[in-house]
Amino acid sequence: MELDDVVLYSDDSGNSAIMSERVSGLASSIYREFERLIGKYDEDVVKELMPLVVAVLENLESACAVNQEREVELELLKEDNEQLSPSTNEKKPCGSTQKR
Repeated sequence: MELDDVVLYSDDSGNSAIMSERVSGLASSIYREFERLIGKYDEDVVKELMPLVVAVLENLESACAVNQEREVELELLKEDNEQLSPSTNEKKPCGSTQKR
C-alpha cells in the first residue's frame, strides 16, 4: 500500500489511524452530499444522520483492515502449505537408503 492510497484521520478518542482509499472516497462523496443537503435545506436534515454514517464508515474501515490482515495471513499460510506439501518437496520413501 502506498501513502497515496491512504488518508490519516483522527477518531473520537483522539487516536490517529490510516483510512483506506476506498473508505476515504466513500466518506468524501457522502460529505459532499451532506453539504448539498445542508445548502439546500438546513443542517437539521443531516444532524442525526451524520453520526450514524460516521459510525458505519468507521466500522467499514475496521472490517476492511481485518480483511486485509486475514488476506496477508492467508497468503503466508499458502506459502507455508506449499513448502510443506509432499508434491513440492521430493521426499524419498522411508525404506529407501542413500548410497554414500
